[in-house]
Amino acid sequence: MKQLEELSLHLQRGDSRAVADLTRQAIDEGLTAQTILDEGLIAGMTIIGKRFKAHEVFLPDVLLAAKAMYAGLDLLEPLMIEEGVTTRGKVVIGTVQGDLHDIGKNLVGIMLKGAGFEVIDLGHDVAPETFVDAAQREGARVIGLSALLTTTMPMMRNVVEVLEERGLESEIKVIVGGAPLSHAYAAEIGAAAYCFDGISAVETVTKFFE
Repeated sequence: MKQLEELSLHLQRGDSRAVADLTRQAIDEGLTAQTILDEGLIAGMTIIGKRFKAHEVFLPDVLLAAKAMYAGLDLLEPLMIEEGVTTRGKVVIGTVQGDLHDIGKNLVGIMLKGAGFEVIDLGHDVAPETFVDAAQREGARVIGLSALLTTTMPMMRNVVEVLEERGLESEIKVIVGGAPLSHAYAAEIGAAAYCFDGISAVETVTKFFE
């Protein structure tokens, strides 16, 4: 549908006003929230994600596209609730206890939302038990942990241990990311995967939900 293609294109350009206008028009014309979400907003963010991975666009472009996506989502949310639109799944994310860095974590959240997942962002300096409590409460199947400091990396192992203590390690997967991390460290602490950027996080989480 040409209108939704235009919506996707303007989102990729980071044009928040045009995205809001086109979303409003689509709603007024009777298109479902699911259709607008899937074929307009998510389609646009998916392309941005692929172009970011290919180094064709950069972080400022992704952030502008995300801002435009939210301009459309704000208008869609009441309709989504009314229609009972379901997301692809819930993911809890946050920066581990003792670490206040959140730029990478925020980008992962943006990319996951753009891919159609519901993201529960706990912020930074989050205790291990808080991650697990939130995942249980929200019914999330994935916990995403971020750390930039080597001194806070052990907190990631603590989250895995809390899951094991509660017998949830097979139900809730843990993914980890951050500059000092690696695939080897993720395996060492019992995490399900290491994600080096927002795109790899989306790909990994998508596989888990499939």
